[in-house]
Amino acid sequence: MRRTISLFIAIVLILVTLGILILASASSAKYDKDASYFVRHQLTWLALAFCASAFAARFDYRLYQKLAIPVAVISVCLLVLVRIPGIGTIINGSYRWLRIGPITIQPSEISKLSVIILFSWWLARNQRRIDELKRGILIPFAMLGCFAVLLVIEPDFGTTMLVSSVAVSMMFLGGVSVAPLLVTGLVGLLGVLVLIFHNPERMSRILAFLDPQKYEQDKAWQLINSLRAFAGGNVGGVGFGNSMQKYHYLPEAHTDFIFPIIGEELGLIASLIVVLMYVLLFIFGLRIALSARDDFGRLLAYGITLMITIQALINFAVVTGCVPTKGLALPFISYGGSSLVISGVMIGILVNVAYSSMKSPSKASANPFKDRARKV
Repeated sequence: MRRTISLFIAIVLILVTLGILILASASSAKYDKDASYFVRHQLTWLALAFCASAFAARFDYRLYQKLAIPVAVISVCLLVLVRIPGIGTIINGSYRWLRIGPITIQPSEISKLSVIILFSWWLARNQRRIDELKRGILIPFAMLGCFAVLLVIEPDFGTTMLVSSVAVSMMFLGGVSVAPLLVTGLVGLLGVLVLIFHNPERMSRILAFLDPQKYEQDKAWQLINSLRAFAGGNVGGVGFGNSMQKYHYLPEAHTDFIFPIIGEELGLIASLIVVLMYVLLFIFGLRIALSARDDFGRLLAYGITLMITIQALINFAVVTGCVPTKGLALPFISYGGSSLVISGVMIGILVNVAYSSMKSPSKASANPFKDRARKV
């Protein structure tokens, strides 16, 4: 397990370092007078992320069970505050940020960790009655709905889909029966689709995804230039700092679309290595989850692993044109303070779960489908 922890931390540090380097290049064209603006801010947030991660690594993860409800309530309140005029800050037509003095935070990032802790606590607490409709389906989906509704009205469909997919996956791994889970999940998905079809902005993004050439000068602008960045990079890349797409062809080159800059400057091989690192994070995260000493730790590790890797997968799919555009950053690499700090806390929690499993034998089964196997 020590080797798993060491490799896990090493990969995170490599991704963070790569993120700072690529950010320095991708953001150099944003401000002519101060090319280091984004890098300086990211380094400040990175210092906070390291401190938060170190604290989380030493904080006994079992204590989060007592904090599950308070943290969820605070998270929901923050999501409500972003919609209050004068408190929430609107950027690009979305109410996703709260400005506290010189600091801007994104409550949706906090909600990711809140949902993981809340669902881990509930599923672990109700393992013996998880097949009941009320405890296994109705209450968990009601809890998820509190977050999903507030995320949708920001609007933030990307985070809504991410949080929902992780929560449903945790319910499945926690032993909830597949049939009612699928039915309820499909009903919720249908509701989200209805909201999307009634949202002109979102519909325009879907149309641009289906026919990017037609909307090249409008909603498909970022996608087309993202693909051009990958094509221009070829196998070996054009060289660090030599990207052309960062010069206003990719407006979000320092945030959601930073991966194409990696593809352009460092090439296909480097891009595949980055993808491989997230695959390894997924594998190591699963190993930590399987070694957890109790059901709460197991579900907590599963949730964190899925949240980080599914978000990375969605980002990869968006920038390569596999799914419609969503505003999801690439964990550890994209610019964003809230995302970096929350990701750091998640990593710290995983490390704490791993070290705790080394101190005493695991009380949880190494089989994540143990409850379902017993029923069969």
